[in-house]
Formats: sequence, C-alpha cells, structure tokens
Amino acid sequence: HVSRTDVGAAPATTREFTVADDARERLDVLVARVCELSRTQAATLIANGHVLVNGKAERASYRGEPDDQVSVSIPPAPGRDILPESIPLSVAYEDEYLVVIDKAAGMVVHPAPGNWTGTLVNALMARGEPLADGGGAERAGLVHRLDKDTSGLLVVAKTERAHRILSAALAARRVTRRYAALTWGHLNSDSITVDKPIARDPRDRTRMAIVQDGRAAKTVFTRLARFDSVDLLRAHLHTGRTHQIRVHLSSVGHPVVGDDTYGGGGGRRLAGLPGKRHFLHAAWLRFRHPVSGELIDLRSALPEDLRRSLSALSGMPELASHPDPLDELGFYESTDGERATDSTHERRNDEADGEPS
Repeated sequence: HVSRTDVGAAPATTREFTVADDARERLDVLVARVCELSRTQAATLIANGHVLVNGKAERASYRGEPDDQVSVSIPPAPGRDILPESIPLSVAYEDEYLVVIDKAAGMVVHPAPGNWTGTLVNALMARGEPLADGGGAERAGLVHRLDKDTSGLLVVAKTERAHRILSAALAARRVTRRYAALTWGHLNSDSITVDKPIARDPRDRTRMAIVQDGRAAKTVFTRLARFDSVDLLRAHLHTGRTHQIRVHLSSVGHPVVGDDTYGGGGGRRLAGLPGKRHFLHAAWLRFRHPVSGELIDLRSALPEDLRRSLSALSGMPELASHPDPLDELGFYESTDGERATDSTHERRNDEADGEPS
C-alpha cells in the first residue's frame, strides 16, 4: 500500500516512502511493515524522533493520510560477534583454497537479524579452516548464496585470491549453476527463457517481484519430464538475483511446488513436502578452480524428501528409492544450446587464466 525508495547509507539508513490512497494504518504499524521491523522497533524509532511525517514528528498512533511523505532514519545495528557452532555439514569438495558445501534445506546461509545462530557461516567457523573475508564476518568466504529452504551446492572461498577470482567468474557467467525444480502445471514448450528484471516487491518488502526498473535477470528452463499435474525442469541461471528461479517461474504461471511465498504452496499435502520446503535443488555446479584452472564438475543427488515428493507427483513409486532420479530423468545431459554456452564459458575461463595473484 506504499511506494518506497531507499535513499540513505551508513551511518544511518534513511528510508522514504509515500502513503498510498488506501493506507490508513497506525504509524508504528506502517513503519514496521515497510521497513521490515518489529512493531516495538518501529515504536522506539518514532519515540526517539527517527520518524518524520511531512517533515515533523508524529505519535505512534498517528494514522497515515494519502500522500503523506514518511522518512525513517534507522541507526546502524550494533556489531555482534559471529560465534562458531558445531553443526554437521556435507562437503562435496574441499582443498586448501575452497570448499563446496551440499547445503541441507532449512539452513540459513549467513547470520542476519533474526538468524544470528545456526547458519552455514556459524558451522563453517567451527570447522577451524580459514575463510576469506568476503563481505565481512557475517558472510565470510561466501561466493554466492542459496535460499533457506533451497538445498544443494554452494561455493565457499578460503583465501582472498580464491574469493576474488571465483566472484569475478560468477559475475562473468563462467560458473555454471543448474537447479532441479518441480513446478505446477505445464510449460508451453520444452524450453523457455525468462528474461525479466527483479527487485523488491514495492508492496511487500519480504518478497521479490518482476519490476520494470529492477536488476536484469535471466533464467533458461528445460523440461525434463511432464507428469499429470507438474513439470520437472532444469533451471540454468544466467544471473543470480534473490529468489530468481522462484520469481521467474511464478511470473509465467508455473510456481515451484511447495513455494508458499510465490503461489506454489497449494497441494503441499499431495506433494508430501514438509514444513515450508519447496521443490528447488542446486544439483549441478561447474567452474574452473581459481588456482589450478582444473574443471570442477559437482553433482548433488535429490534429497530424500524431494525424491518422495517427485515419486508421489509423478506416479513413479520407484523414484523414491532411486539413488538419484535426476540422473534417471536426464538432468545431467545438456542440450546443444547449453553445450554451446558451456564451450563459450570454457574459452572465457582459458582467457582469464592470467589473473594476477
């Protein structure tokens, strides 16, 4: 019910938004919703004079009028230590320069408000191995991320050089990331490309959405199998926006099975998925080693819960006990177009071999 623009930075973050015609909420409720804060946090900001309505302070009980201009100054959160925690991790590959984790669904990747413990970074710190600084202690070593309820392969750098080279390779699309997704309904063809920009949903800051002036985002989807009510797809990321695959599939009317946020949660009992889990798995990862240049080609079999769901929705009970139904259904067999893309990436990697230490 509001339009909002981020206009500030450290030491405080200033957020400005305009109250829409249909928004008559209390000021504390409005600020909490738009700025993704608790109501108590919003009320504290208002009481301390950090919230202005049309340039002046108002009470928390003030009800927004259409076209009110609201400015919220959010002081930086105090720093806090990120503590190591002994949490089991599945390691798909490791050497002195990097480690590839096969992340379980339900694990948050890095600490943030509301999730300071139990994250992948907490678990990595407990292993006693060095980690690149990356984006600071909270994102130590992370080259890319996965959503909390997305499982699969994720790269972590141990050295600054490895982090720099891998991050550059990711930005230049020299890291191949392919995901298995089960979606409701059927695509119009066996292969589609969704090239639509993504940004925060202006009406719900907890979601992403197709936004005209958002960041460029491109995903190629290849259908591997068509069942009565669902398609099994291979999703090839060309960019790495937050929730990209889920938003793109929802935008074409085929949300990911089990995705409550983007319209695919209906039929969860039929799908047999636990909790808020959605059927999205980072199953295939290919990249050049940042030091040796060796091609690293890693695969992650479908977890047990996704095998059960696929078995139930496909009508193929044998898939529940198969070591990796993705292999059975041709997930790792690239199309001609994908092979051409991979060859281009290989050439780019060869050209980048001279990256300085």
